Amino acid sequence: MGRLFLEYLEGKVYACSTCGSHLASATELVSKSFHSKNGKAYLFNLVVNVCQGPKEERLMTTGLHHVADLQCTNCKQLVGWKYLQEQAFEKTQKYKEGKCILERTRLDDCFCSHPTLSDSECEDTCMLP
Repeated sequence: MGRLFLEYLEGKVYACSTCGSHLASATELVSKSFHSKNGKAYLFNLVVNVCQGPKEERLMTTGLHHVADLQCTNCKQLVGWKYLQEQAFEKTQKYKEGKCILERTRLDDCFCSHPTLSDSECEDTCMLP
């Protein structure tokens, strides 16, 4: 097994609730008006420190979509899914293509201004609400 490299973000960050790895910056947040089977979910333009699972068709409230589940790279916790590009079945859903959903129950808010710190150093400087 090789060494795990994680990306650290600045400013308001959404982190994995299990291990604290940074997953998305608040500047990449598109919408808080989404829902998952576990409750509220957020749509992001870009997420980091995630592994993408296999492509699958999933029937959701807005119709059929091609998606791939997203897991935290560090702890392997399922954190959301990605809408795959050029795969929307309905024109009204095209804006989701290439974007990612993170489930709110799998996220913690973190305010970090030191993106190059180690895990323990970042935990010491991050202020969780």
